[in-house]
Amino acid sequence: MTTVNVYLNFDGQCEEAFEFYKSVFGGEFSYIGRFNEMPQDENNKLSEADGNKIMHVSLPISAETNLFGSDTVGAWSPKLVQGNNYSISINASSKEEADRLFNGLSAGGKVTMPLENTFWGAYFGMFVDKYGINWMVNFDENPS
Repeated sequence: MTTVNVYLNFDGQCEEAFEFYKSVFGGEFSYIGRFNEMPQDENNKLSEADGNKIMHVSLPISAETNLFGSDTVGAWSPKLVQGNNYSISINASSKEEADRLFNGLSAGGKVTMPLENTFWGAYFGMFVDKYGINWMVNFDENPS
């Protein structure tokens, strides 16, 4: 089953914001990871401060909905501007569905990260559609 969630971007305040959201919604983070946990690219070394920022956090809101977030770090992140600090995140039910949705929705837009297998075990990509909306498409190969 395909699910759609909101993905929020922050300029260094992701952890603080999600602690606040957790205090309001309750529950626990199902995942929280930092940029220093990802494989390092020789051409794009992260500073210690950037390495400690949030790469991805997931806060379950209900059985069907998660609130996702990240700090903006690295060349793949859009420059944060209030108003573009969110994405629509689609969790596809298969790799084929991820391809279909990604290719269809990104037509005429700009791919910022092609769909590819990631170090965290997902098939994932990002783009801005032709109307300026940020999207993420994800298929969890081994859902937890």
